[in-house]
Amino acid sequence: MEKQYIAAIDQGTTSSRVIVFNELGLVVSSQSKEFKQYFPKPGYVLHDANEIWESVLYCFNKALKKAGLEPEDISAIGITNQRETTVMWDKTTGEPIYKAIVWQSSQTQEISERLIDNGYHDLFKEKTGLIINPYFSATKIKWYFENVKEANDLANDHNLAFGTIDSWLIWKLTNGEKHITDYSNASRTLIYNIHDLKWDEELLKILEIPNSILPEVVPSSGINAYAAKEVIGAKIPISGIAGDQQAALFGQTCFHKGDAKNTYGTGCFLLMNTGETPKHSENGLLTTIAWGIDGKIEYAIEGSIFVAGSAVQWLRDGLKIINSAEETEALAKQTKSNLGVYFVPAFVGLGTPYWIEEARGSFFGITRGVTKNHIVRATLEAIAYQTKDVINLMEKETGINLKVLKVDGGASKNNFLMQFQSNILNNVIRRPKIFETTALGACYLAGIGIKLWAKEDLVDMWKLDETFSPSMKDKERTELYRNWQRALRACVAFADKENY
Repeated sequence: MEKQYIAAIDQGTTSSRVIVFNELGLVVSSQSKEFKQYFPKPGYVLHDANEIWESVLYCFNKALKKAGLEPEDISAIGITNQRETTVMWDKTTGEPIYKAIVWQSSQTQEISERLIDNGYHDLFKEKTGLIINPYFSATKIKWYFENVKEANDLANDHNLAFGTIDSWLIWKLTNGEKHITDYSNASRTLIYNIHDLKWDEELLKILEIPNSILPEVVPSSGINAYAAKEVIGAKIPISGIAGDQQAALFGQTCFHKGDAKNTYGTGCFLLMNTGETPKHSENGLLTTIAWGIDGKIEYAIEGSIFVAGSAVQWLRDGLKIINSAEETEALAKQTKSNLGVYFVPAFVGLGTPYWIEEARGSFFGITRGVTKNHIVRATLEAIAYQTKDVINLMEKETGINLKVLKVDGGASKNNFLMQFQSNILNNVIRRPKIFETTALGACYLAGIGIKLWAKEDLVDMWKLDETFSPSMKDKERTELYRNWQRALRACVAFADKENY
């Protein structure tokens, strides 16, 4: 096979990464760069869209240099991104009108409550598969119009653009030539009809969002745009686009109904492929488009845990009790048990299956015997408990008894966490050799888009790194999980200011 290279841009919540893959789907080089997080008020989480773009451009150039490649050596670019994060920019200058509002930000809580109070919950859920929540893009767009005067002025002149991060990056890569997004990202905005496959006019009217600001929705795989030579050094097809969690599902080759993966990143996101038919949840799971390829749409059901790896980051940057995420495995292994300590990391509220925005992080069971090692262990265990919460609901609503869970993301490297996850689920965990499957999914989609591979080729390209099998007794598993649920109830009670 002729040498070919694909650059996968993986734009995440706390860092950007570019991974160069070869024609065998193997990593040739990688470069990542963290960027600043802005917290101007409690509950607010913001990014600077220009800083994101600069970090991507830096990583692209560094990754190519490490691989000894020139831009013209790259056959295609795939893009995957933090999904609901919202950018608004001036089409004429290409400059953002305000900082990007991150998916984690709860600053649109009042807007969300207003929509729910007006009786729109069922309408939005039926059309989009999502619930009205600050998590999604639509309430963030509404916030711009209510709080940034420039948004209204530019919209009136048809000079305002909205985009999730993929749209923003493509705008920059194409030098302002293309304003597009793919099906998977569009399905996370709360204004895209996942049945009719179009921006929903009724929902746009309710939110007073003009159609003129919206990107064109294109397939997740296929040549939809070209990066400009003057921007990146060569004219390169952009042939793969997907939101990060859908990209990870694709990278894990979860191509059949019932296949599931969990990505342990800033948040924790568990997706199950439900085939060509959307599965609606009555208990807090989200229905989303997995991808659209060759005229066929496939769907997934999703549980969204807001805080996972970012809790470990907080141990490092906030509490300063660790120097790096990597050392948490050894610290946790130094403890014989959690010593009764439970941590509910609800920094920005609770996601699936609770959706309680007012909840905040809480520790329970602290005694004088507790050390930083127990705090670290409780933080890792909380990630696994939250995953179990989601899987329990997913199994109930789909009728599928999950036997194997594929895992990926930075925290999946933590063997303590993976073993505990297997124990508390009583399920087999499979971790791939390339654990950055979000970028791998973008690579796979881009490769299919330029006819480098066919979808069926990818299953054989996926390689196993390690399997974790449950080794915990049922009694211990039951007791641990029961105590976690007690901690959750206590956390929720603290958030209920009216009754407590």
